[in-house]
Amino acid sequence: MHILELRDIHAFYGGIQALKGVNLYVDKGEIVTLIGSNGAGKSTTLKTISGQVKPKQGNIFLNGKDITSALPHETAVSGVAQVPEGRRIFPRLTVKENLEMGAFSVKNKKVVAERMEKVFHYFPRIKERLSQRGGTMSGGEQQMLAMGRALMSGPNVLMLDEPSMGLAPIIVEQIFSIIKELNESGMTILLVEQNAYQALQIANRGYVIQTGEILMSGQSSVLLRDDQIKEAYLA
Repeated sequence: MHILELRDIHAFYGGIQALKGVNLYVDKGEIVTLIGSNGAGKSTTLKTISGQVKPKQGNIFLNGKDITSALPHETAVSGVAQVPEGRRIFPRLTVKENLEMGAFSVKNKKVVAERMEKVFHYFPRIKERLSQRGGTMSGGEQQMLAMGRALMSGPNVLMLDEPSMGLAPIIVEQIFSIIKELNESGMTILLVEQNAYQALQIANRGYVIQTGEILMSGQSSVLLRDDQIKEAYLA
Protein backbone atom coordinates (compact mmCIF):
# COMPACT_ATOMS: atom_id res chain seq x y z
CA MET A 1 0.00 0.00 0.00
CA HIS A 2 1.31 3.43 -0.97
CA ILE A 3 1.59 6.06 1.75
CA LEU A 4 0.13 8.65 -0.65
CA GLU A 5 -1.74 8.04 -3.89
CA LEU A 6 -3.62 10.21 -6.39
CA ARG A 7 -6.00 8.47 -8.77
CA ASP A 8 -7.37 10.24 -11.86
CA ILE A 9 -7.37 13.72 -10.29
CA HIS A 10 -9.11 16.49 -12.24
CA ALA A 11 -9.02 19.97 -10.72
CA PHE A 12 -10.20 23.38 -11.91
CA TYR A 13 -9.67 27.06 -11.16
CA GLY A 14 -13.03 28.45 -12.18
CA GLY A 15 -13.55 27.31 -15.77
CA ILE A 16 -9.88 26.49 -16.35
CA GLN A 17 -8.83 22.87 -15.90
CA ALA A 18 -5.54 22.78 -14.02
CA LEU A 19 -5.15 19.01 -13.54
CA LYS A 20 -6.26 16.44 -16.12
CA GLY A 21 -6.36 12.91 -14.77
CA VAL A 22 -3.25 13.01 -12.60
CA ASN A 23 -2.10 9.65 -11.24
CA LEU A 24 0.89 9.44 -8.92
CA TYR A 25 1.99 7.67 -5.79
CA VAL A 26 4.61 7.99 -3.08
CA ASP A 27 5.87 5.04 -1.07
CA LYS A 28 7.05 5.26 2.53
CA GLY A 29 10.62 6.52 2.84
CA GLU A 30 10.85 7.84 -0.72
CA ILE A 31 11.69 11.22 -2.14
CA VAL A 32 9.45 11.67 -5.16
CA THR A 33 9.80 14.80 -7.26
CA LEU A 34 7.27 16.47 -9.53
CA ILE A 35 8.95 18.56 -12.21
CA GLY A 36 7.61 20.78 -14.96
CA SER A 37 7.57 24.33 -16.25
CA ASN A 38 5.70 27.28 -14.72
CA GLY A 39 1.94 26.76 -14.85
CA ALA A 40 2.27 23.02 -15.48
CA GLY A 41 0.19 22.09 -12.43
CA LYS A 42 2.88 21.29 -9.87
CA SER A 43 1.66 23.58 -7.09
CA THR A 44 -1.97 22.76 -7.86
CA THR A 45 -1.18 19.09 -7.30
CA LEU A 46 0.16 19.83 -3.82
CA LYS A 47 -2.75 22.16 -3.01
CA THR A 48 -5.18 19.45 -4.08
CA ILE A 49 -3.48 16.91 -1.81
CA SER A 50 -3.53 19.32 1.15
CA GLY A 51 -7.22 20.14 0.64
CA GLN A 52 -6.83 23.75 -0.54
CA VAL A 53 -8.16 22.83 -3.99
CA LYS A 54 -11.05 20.37 -4.24
CA PRO A 55 -10.85 17.97 -7.21
CA LYS A 56 -13.90 17.66 -9.46
CA GLN A 57 -13.02 14.02 -10.10
CA GLY A 58 -10.68 11.38 -8.71
CA ASN A 59 -9.49 10.29 -5.27
CA ILE A 60 -6.60 10.96 -2.89
CA PHE A 61 -5.50 8.27 -0.46
CA LEU A 62 -3.25 8.55 2.58
CA ASN A 63 -2.21 5.17 3.99
CA GLY A 64 -5.16 3.67 2.14
CA LYS A 65 -7.70 6.11 3.63
CA ASP A 66 -9.63 8.34 1.24
CA ILE A 67 -8.87 11.99 2.17
CA THR A 68 -10.28 13.56 -1.02
CA SER A 69 -12.93 15.57 0.81
CA ALA A 70 -10.82 16.42 3.88
CA LEU A 71 -10.43 20.07 4.87
CA PRO A 72 -6.86 21.49 4.97
CA HIS A 73 -6.56 21.31 8.77
CA GLU A 74 -7.90 17.73 8.73
CA THR A 75 -5.31 16.75 6.12
CA ALA A 76 -2.58 18.34 8.26
CA VAL A 77 -3.73 16.47 11.36
CA SER A 78 -3.84 13.21 9.39
CA GLY A 79 -0.12 13.52 8.65
CA VAL A 80 0.51 15.66 5.56
CA ALA A 81 2.51 18.88 5.97
CA GLN A 82 3.06 21.36 3.16
CA VAL A 83 5.82 23.95 2.89
CA PRO A 84 4.21 26.42 0.47
CA GLU A 85 5.84 28.19 -2.43
CA GLY A 86 7.18 31.53 -1.22
CA ARG A 87 7.55 30.15 2.34
CA ARG A 88 4.58 32.10 3.80
CA ILE A 89 5.83 32.29 7.34
CA PHE A 90 4.07 34.64 9.76
CA PRO A 91 6.31 37.74 9.42
CA ARG A 92 5.17 39.51 12.60
CA LEU A 93 5.48 36.45 14.81
CA THR A 94 8.78 35.41 16.33
CA VAL A 95 10.62 32.34 15.11
CA LYS A 96 9.49 30.44 18.22
CA GLU A 97 5.86 31.47 17.66
CA ASN A 98 6.05 30.39 14.00
CA LEU A 99 7.28 26.97 15.08
CA GLU A 100 4.55 26.68 17.71
CA MET A 101 1.95 27.45 15.01
CA GLY A 102 3.17 24.33 13.19
CA ALA A 103 2.18 22.26 16.23
CA PHE A 104 -1.30 23.81 16.53
CA SER A 105 -3.00 20.41 16.91
CA VAL A 106 -0.53 19.00 19.46
CA LYS A 107 -1.73 19.35 23.06
CA ASN A 108 1.21 17.59 24.74
CA LYS A 109 3.83 20.23 25.61
CA LYS A 110 6.54 17.59 25.99
CA VAL A 111 5.94 16.40 22.41
CA VAL A 112 6.08 20.02 21.17
CA ALA A 113 9.41 20.56 22.98
CA GLU A 114 10.84 17.31 21.57
CA ARG A 115 9.85 18.25 18.03
CA MET A 116 11.37 21.69 18.46
CA GLU A 117 14.67 20.09 19.46
CA LYS A 118 14.52 17.97 16.30
CA VAL A 119 13.97 21.12 14.24
CA PHE A 120 17.03 22.68 15.90
CA HIS A 121 19.05 19.60 14.93
CA TYR A 122 18.31 20.16 11.23
CA PHE A 123 18.29 23.96 11.39
CA PRO A 124 20.69 25.13 14.12
CA ARG A 125 20.51 28.68 12.77
CA ILE A 126 16.84 28.83 13.76
CA LYS A 127 17.72 28.15 17.39
CA GLU A 128 19.91 31.25 17.43
CA ARG A 129 16.99 33.42 16.28
CA LEU A 130 14.07 32.24 18.41
CA SER A 131 13.03 35.72 19.55
CA GLN A 132 13.54 37.35 16.13
CA ARG A 133 10.51 38.26 14.04
CA GLY A 134 10.17 35.95 11.04
CA GLY A 135 9.85 38.79 8.56
CA THR A 136 13.29 40.17 9.43
CA MET A 137 15.11 36.96 8.48
CA SER A 138 16.88 36.31 5.19
CA GLY A 139 15.17 34.30 2.44
CA GLY A 140 17.21 31.20 3.25
CA GLU A 141 16.44 31.46 6.96
CA GLN A 142 12.73 31.91 6.21
CA GLN A 143 12.80 28.76 4.07
CA MET A 144 14.41 26.87 6.95
CA LEU A 145 11.76 28.26 9.30
CA ALA A 146 8.95 27.22 6.95
CA MET A 147 10.36 23.70 6.80
CA GLY A 148 10.81 23.64 10.56
CA ARG A 149 7.23 24.80 11.08
CA ALA A 150 5.99 21.94 8.88
CA LEU A 151 8.07 19.41 10.82
CA MET A 152 6.47 20.56 14.08
CA SER A 153 3.25 18.80 13.05
CA GLY A 154 5.07 15.45 13.02
CA PRO A 155 4.10 14.62 9.43
CA ASN A 156 4.15 11.25 7.69
CA VAL A 157 4.53 13.04 4.36
CA LEU A 158 6.37 16.33 3.89
CA MET A 159 5.43 18.26 0.73
CA LEU A 160 7.88 20.93 -0.41
CA ASP A 161 6.82 23.49 -3.01
CA GLU A 162 9.79 25.14 -4.78
CA PRO A 163 12.15 25.19 -1.75
CA SER A 164 15.02 26.64 -3.81
CA MET A 165 13.06 29.57 -5.25
CA GLY A 166 14.85 32.89 -4.95
CA LEU A 167 17.75 31.54 -2.90
CA ALA A 168 21.49 31.90 -3.49
CA PRO A 169 23.19 28.74 -4.84
CA ILE A 170 25.07 28.08 -1.60
CA ILE A 171 21.79 28.22 0.39
CA VAL A 172 20.10 25.95 -2.16
CA GLU A 173 22.84 23.38 -1.57
CA GLN A 174 22.22 23.57 2.17
CA ILE A 175 18.46 23.18 1.76
CA PHE A 176 18.83 20.14 -0.51
CA SER A 177 21.36 18.61 1.87
CA ILE A 178 18.83 18.98 4.71
CA ILE A 179 16.06 17.45 2.55
CA LYS A 180 18.30 14.46 1.94
CA GLU A 181 19.13 14.19 5.65
CA LEU A 182 15.43 14.34 6.57
CA ASN A 183 14.73 11.54 4.13
CA GLU A 184 17.59 9.43 5.47
CA SER A 185 16.03 9.76 8.93
CA GLY A 186 12.82 8.19 7.53
CA MET A 187 10.79 11.16 6.29
CA THR A 188 8.71 10.60 3.14
CA ILE A 189 8.95 13.62 0.83
CA LEU A 190 7.03 14.87 -2.19
CA LEU A 191 9.14 17.59 -3.78
CA VAL A 192 7.96 20.14 -6.33
CA GLU A 193 10.96 21.89 -7.82
CA GLN A 194 11.75 23.99 -10.87
CA ASN A 195 15.43 23.03 -10.58
CA ALA A 196 14.79 19.64 -12.16
CA TYR A 197 18.42 18.52 -12.18
CA GLN A 198 18.90 19.16 -8.46
CA ALA A 199 15.56 17.52 -7.62
CA LEU A 200 16.25 14.38 -9.67
CA GLN A 201 19.72 14.11 -8.11
CA ILE A 202 18.23 13.46 -4.66
CA ALA A 203 14.88 11.84 -5.56
CA ASN A 204 14.15 8.13 -5.91
CA ARG A 205 11.54 8.68 -8.59
CA GLY A 206 10.12 11.53 -10.60
CA TYR A 207 7.02 12.61 -12.49
CA VAL A 208 7.00 15.11 -15.34
CA ILE A 209 3.85 17.23 -15.55
CA GLN A 210 2.85 19.48 -18.43
CA THR A 211 -0.40 21.47 -18.79
CA GLY A 212 -1.95 19.43 -15.99
CA GLU A 213 -1.07 15.97 -17.33
CA ILE A 214 1.62 13.52 -16.28
CA LEU A 215 3.73 12.99 -19.39
CA MET A 216 6.38 10.69 -17.99
CA SER A 217 7.44 8.99 -14.77
CA GLY A 218 10.19 6.68 -13.63
CA GLN A 219 13.34 6.26 -11.61
CA SER A 220 15.27 9.50 -11.29
CA SER A 221 18.41 7.95 -12.74
CA VAL A 222 16.45 7.03 -15.89
CA LEU A 223 14.79 10.45 -16.21
CA LEU A 224 18.18 12.17 -15.88
CA ARG A 225 19.40 10.28 -18.95
CA ASP A 226 16.27 10.87 -21.04
CA ASP A 227 16.94 13.15 -24.03
CA GLN A 228 13.49 14.79 -23.88
CA ILE A 229 13.94 15.61 -20.20
CA LYS A 230 17.45 16.90 -20.80
CA GLU A 231 16.30 19.21 -23.59
CA ALA A 232 13.20 20.52 -21.82
CA TYR A 233 14.31 20.79 -18.18
CA LEU A 234 18.04 20.16 -17.75
CA ALA A 235 19.54 22.40 -20.43
